[in-house]
Amino acid sequence: MALQASCPELELIDGFYDAAESARLYQLLQGQDWPDNCYHVAGRQFILPRLQTWHADPGIRYSYSNNLLETRPWTPLLLVIRARIEAHLQFSFNSVLVNLYRNGEDYVGWHCDNEPELGGQPLIASLTLGATRPLQFRHKQTGEIGQVFLPSGSLLVMQPDFQHDWLHRVPPELNLMDGRINLTFRKVVPVTDSFHN
Repeated sequence: MALQASCPELELIDGFYDAAESARLYQLLQGQDWPDNCYHVAGRQFILPRLQTWHADPGIRYSYSNNLLETRPWTPLLLVIRARIEAHLQFSFNSVLVNLYRNGEDYVGWHCDNEPELGGQPLIASLTLGATRPLQFRHKQTGEIGQVFLPSGSLLVMQPDFQHDWLHRVPPELNLMDGRINLTFRKVVPVTDSFHN
């Protein structure tokens, strides 16, 4: 099926950071302490095909595929990035998932960010630094497929209906040697400990 050009629930803001600032932010974030990339599902251990850290306000917890992410505090750099995005969008976030795609072999498969912790209308802002990679999207009902290329310094805004209607992924690109860092800012609904039991 041919790739469609656009999706009305996505807004790409190219040049949100200029090239020099994007390169500086990439280097600073790449140098952070990254945990190992193992996770567990149904008693089995898997290797996540990328590295990631999760940062959030106190009391905010988040899990996907029943894996509770270890929450780290905000770093001064992440707070500066968060403030700039919030000011631009006039929307407040309380968490960010930072993914390091070390090269084109790292990827994320088809999914939608519809975990209960994100509430019924999740707005997500996704900042790309480093290598340009495509975000592919597939409609849940029609199977329509599209993609948008995310250059360094670009901010992709995913409107709430995007998670309701579409799956998305960053496919592998085996010939790509350069790395990419992606920061997805989210507003998690605080939940009690019993939510995860």
